[in-house]
Amino acid sequence: MTNLDNQNQQIALFKGKSIRKTLFQKEWWFVVNDVVDALVGTPDVIDYIKKFRLRDEELNKGWGQIVTPLWVQTAGGRQQMNCANTEGIFRIIQSIPNPKAEPFKRWLAKVGYDRVQEVENPELATKRTRMLYKLKGYPDDWIEKRMRGIAVREELTDEWQKRGAEHERDYEILTAEISKATFGVTPAEYKKVKGIKRENLRDHMDDFELILTMLGERTTTEIHRTKDSKGVPRLKDDARVGGQIAGTARKQIERKIGRSVVSKNNFLENKKRLKK
Repeated sequence: MTNLDNQNQQIALFKGKSIRKTLFQKEWWFVVNDVVDALVGTPDVIDYIKKFRLRDEELNKGWGQIVTPLWVQTAGGRQQMNCANTEGIFRIIQSIPNPKAEPFKRWLAKVGYDRVQEVENPELATKRTRMLYKLKGYPDDWIEKRMRGIAVREELTDEWQKRGAEHERDYEILTAEISKATFGVTPAEYKKVKGIKRENLRDHMDDFELILTMLGERTTTEIHRTKDSKGVPRLKDDARVGGQIAGTARKQIERKIGRSVVSKNNFLENKKRLKK
């Protein structure tokens, strides 16, 4: 089993099949379509699910209690997809007579157990994340900045949650506000600059980009606390100010080094060049 880290969302691999998973209520929830496809390899997974639900009346009746639509990264961007936790996936697997079921159950139990360990001891999650970046070929000094950035980001999103950000869209708006004020581009525009799509933008930032991202987000967190801001409109104002402070630092850096901090470079391209 291999995990490709993307913070609260990851892609797990079971015998070469991608299974997307996302954190929800402090446990992993798996995309049902991906699980079924990994087990049976059907060309029409949606139709297959419809048919085995009709065969299992009890499962079909309780489907809404087992499956929850959650936001997941897809080839076409973030979309809501039916997901289930480990217990729910086990129940779904019971309706799929397939020789792959037992190995998959063992694999799923291991993934769930790893998450329980991480909840009880968050340091394990940090160690795993460091190791994954190391295996991908990132240098140690970059990993240190990236890990610090993750901590700063989590602190900020915790503040947003406490202060009235309720929906995924709220977080996207607030993040875009900081990014635009810091770098002059939204995260979506930044991805286009770097030529990436599904990948995590921050995994393709260099030192200056990571540091300025941290500065904008850490400043925004402190402004929220100082002003005791509540509600998305006020959080948005704070985010703009926090980003402007980082943006001022960026402009000063650019004047001294004679180039733009916003870089077209991304880790994938750097890796290709190193292999040549």
